[in-house]
This record gives sequence, structure tokens and C-alpha cells, in this order.
Amino acid sequence: MNLLAPGLIGLSALLLLLFSLIKRKSPPTLRVIPALTRLYRALGLSVEDGTRLLVGLGGASLLTPNGGAPLAGLGMLRHLAERTSLSDRPPIAVAGEASIALLAQDTLEAGYEAAGAGEFYQPTAGRLTGMTPFSSAAGAMPILRDENVSASVLIGHFGTEAALLADAAERQNAFLLGASDDPSTQAALYAAAPEALIGEELFAAGAYLGATQSHTASLTVQDILRWLIILALLGGAGLKLVGMI
Repeated sequence: MNLLAPGLIGLSALLLLLFSLIKRKSPPTLRVIPALTRLYRALGLSVEDGTRLLVGLGGASLLTPNGGAPLAGLGMLRHLAERTSLSDRPPIAVAGEASIALLAQDTLEAGYEAAGAGEFYQPTAGRLTGMTPFSSAAGAMPILRDENVSASVLIGHFGTEAALLADAAERQNAFLLGASDDPSTQAALYAAAPEALIGEELFAAGAYLGATQSHTASLTVQDILRWLIILALLGGAGLKLVGMI
């Protein structure tokens, strides 16, 4: 049983490498996620109106078990920055952990460079708004109010403080998409945010915005692991039914 987790990690890494090397003859067919479709529209409107995009990355360290969520958020930030880099008001990324804030600055710069607008990058666009969940939320709320934000994305590891940010976005009539790896936060965002990503949709968002080979490979690996879990559950139930376990 102790080898189960390392085995799954090794299998996932092997499958990810395998599918990343396989060349597709045609673009992958992805199911429609309405929240991401509406995000596209909100991004276009923010660029046209000269308003700002705010991306919240949460406060989890990359060295914790919750480190995957902010990594997914940084991947999404890269594509969002590229799409909105030519706006009159540059996007802002906020975090509640110092290393995530530094990575946000680097990710924003990479997005600007990819869009050919590196000279417009501003280091102050990546901000550390607090060192605790609620202080980080308190630091981000004035940005929603005072810096002409029309679209906001919360993607990372959040707790109940996400509901405060959702309420602040609603008060400013700003589009809000929320995603977290915490089930209780997902429930709060589903109720409080106009758009929410549920479950593994958090980790699939990058494939919808970027659709690189590695992103689509990760979706394939997720599907394979999901079916393996389903088969294991059904197999266990069958063995229990016949009295073998």
C-alpha cells in the first residue's frame, strides 16, 4: 500500500512524457466549459474598454501538498497576460505567498515577451498583498475597487477568504471566475461567483487557453487515471460482493 502513491506518480509522469512526445495530426477536441467561454468574452471586453484584469493566485507555497493549484494558476496567468498585454491598463496578479508573487512577476513578463510587447511590462503588476489568507484578500479588495478592474480570475489554493473577494467583485460589477483545489472553497465559489471551475477543471484551464502539447497530454493522462480509479472501485466492489475481500 505504501508503494501506491509513488507508483501512481511514476505512472502519471511516464504517461505524460509519452503523450507529450506523440505528434497529433489534428487539434484535440475539448468539451465546452461555459465558464472559460465567458472568460474569453470578458477578456476581449476588458481590452476594448481599457479596463484591467486581476488574477489572484492564492497563498499556498509550492513546497506544500497544495502547490499544484498555484502552478496551474501561473500557467493560466501566462496566457492571460499574453492576451491582455496590449490593453491600456496592464493586468495585475496578486498572491498571498512571497515566492508565488515573484513567480507571478516572471510569468507576466514572459507573457508580455510572447506577445511582442516586452517594453510595456511593469514589475509592479505582480504584487504580494498579504502573508496570511485574510490579509491577502484584504489587500486585493482595494485593487478591485480602485484600479478599474472589469474582470477577475481567482485560480489557486484559496480558503473561505475567496468568498470575500467574490463579494468585492460583485460590488464592482466585475466578471469573476473562481477555481480552487479545496472542496469547501469550490462550494463557496459555486454559490458566490458568477462562474466557477469545479474539480479537475482547475488543472484543465491551461489547455483551453494555451492548448500546447504538454497541456493536452495532461488532459489525456487525467482521463486515463480517472478510468483506472473507476475500474479499481468497480473491481473492489465486485470482489467484496463475491466475498473475496
